[in-house]
Parts: sequence; C-alpha cells; structure tokens
Amino acid sequence: MTSAPKSMVWQGDELVSWTGGGRRWDRDGVEHRSPFAWSFPFDAGTSSASGPYSAVYQERGTKGVLLEGERVVRELNRSYYRAPNYDYPLALGRLGDGREVVVHCPEKYNVLQIEDAASGERLTAGSREPEDFFHSRLGLSPDGRHLLSVGWIWQPFGFAVVFDTALALTDPNILDGEGVLPAMAVMGGEVTAGCWLDADRLVLATGTEEWYDEEEEKLALPARHLGVWSVSQGHWLHRSPVPEADPGVLLLSRGDQVVSLHGHPRLLDTATGRIVAEWPEVRVPAKPTCFGGRRVPTPVAALHPDGTRLAVAQEESIALIGLP
Repeated sequence: MTSAPKSMVWQGDELVSWTGGGRRWDRDGVEHRSPFAWSFPFDAGTSSASGPYSAVYQERGTKGVLLEGERVVRELNRSYYRAPNYDYPLALGRLGDGREVVVHCPEKYNVLQIEDAASGERLTAGSREPEDFFHSRLGLSPDGRHLLSVGWIWQPFGFAVVFDTALALTDPNILDGEGVLPAMAVMGGEVTAGCWLDADRLVLATGTEEWYDEEEEKLALPARHLGVWSVSQGHWLHRSPVPEADPGVLLLSRGDQVVSLHGHPRLLDTATGRIVAEWPEVRVPAKPTCFGGRRVPTPVAALHPDGTRLAVAQEESIALIGLP
C-alpha cells in the first residue's frame, strides 16, 4: 500500500477511500488504483449510510466537495472563524421524508443549515438567532428525524445538542435553541463523542473535564462515563463509568455496543460501560476532543454494516478486525 487512507467506507465487501480518489481494496486485500486524483489536500471524508452521496474535506480547513459516486456534485464551504482549531461540521443522510441532505455550517460557525443534496436547495433558509456554539461532529439519526452535534462552547468545553429536523424544516430557529437534549443533562462531564444506536437511543461519552453545580449533578452525565439517552423518554437509560479508557472523539454503533477508538479500538457495552474486547496492537491516534490548537487527526475506521468486521487504517496497512 502506497499510503494510509484518510477515509474509508464499506461498499459491499470492498473498502473505498474517496479522499484517495476512489482507491479500493477488495475482500482479498488487493488494492485497486484510484480512478482520479484530487488537486487539493483533502484529509477527511464521510458518507451517507442511506444513499449514494459522499464528501471529502479538510478536517481543520474550510473546503469540501460533495460527491455522488465519482461525480462531483458541488463544492462545500464553512466559515473561516477558528476553522484551524476544530473539526469540520458535516453530515450526510436521509430525512424522514426521503430526501438526501447535507447538514453543515456554510456561512457561520454557529448556524446549521440543512440542504437538499441533489439540488443544493437550502431547506432551513430564513432569519436566525443562533447561540454562541461551535458545531462539530454532526450525525443524523437512522430515521433522519434528529440531528446530533458534538461541539463546544467557549471555555473551551465539549458539549452536545440534539435537534428535531422535522420541526427545523418548518422553523429553522429550532436549530438555534437548546434542542431536545436538556443542557443540564450534558453539563457534568465534557462530552467528547456521540453516535446513534437507533432512531431513539443516543450514546454520549465524556472525558476527564468536569463542569458541575449541585442542581445539575443528579441529571448530568459525569466525567469519564458512557451514557445512553432516550429521545422519546427524555432521560438517561444508562450512565456507566468507563474508568479504564478515555473515549476519544469517534464512536461507531453496533447494536447495543459501540466501538471506541482512542489509542486503540475497544468494543464497549453501552448498558454497563464494560470493555467487551480490545485490540491494543492496532494503534490509532489518541484524540481527546474535536477542538484544540494542536491538530490530532481523527482515527480512520469503518464498521461493516453487518457489524462483523472493523477496518482500521494503519501507517502502512489496513487492519481488519473480526468482532465477537
């Protein structure tokens, strides 16, 4: 392999890197040459789990490109403001009405926009009054009804918000408020990572930093914990300590488990926080938060849709892990 991929996604039993111009690895591990090359140093990527769209971008820059297969749909941009200090906010997915969308912050760091992927039509246009929140690490729920943003507020301190996308299409100011996740629930430990287990359950992970007051302590997710929040029930289903491992910034959902990638991959039980399995021989960057003056690249990994295989980029190879 000539160089480590900077993004990966499963397509059937093949791995594809769109930041690498469509480099492919077949099920036997054979690498196939890129059909094209970028003339810009994109270093991160994401794909829609529900459709044909992918995107490549600079994780700490302002430029990106939306793709449909190998076809360039259009360029993407975000605000320059503190762009070198935190990860590019971008998510692709399908809303409940079937539309494939791009969610990002094209003009201001604190203003989320939902756009039709095919046409670029802005579905959340209108007057806005945003809070002072740096959106990052966006994720749409599997049914497209809710949007997660694991970002930060000025201290700096990692924080999470969740918005109802259906309501946002009728009133874009929904994306500027507290959302459906009470602030008090995430004012205990610093939120560093999150992902959706299903359309209702959200997993959040906290690092070592704390921000408490006595009124918030009973509701909040403490530091170094893994929490499962039910959107429909409006409370934590589980809050479990994870004292043996910092969570990092990347969680991959697998049923009632998540894969955490911080230093090396770990498979965690979301109800207990217990480490089910870990692979210390497979090294990945130890990235504590989505922000910071020193850029640490996000681990590059892809969990197969059937949940049986985890691909993890290494310096000169791709590690393929069979999950128990």
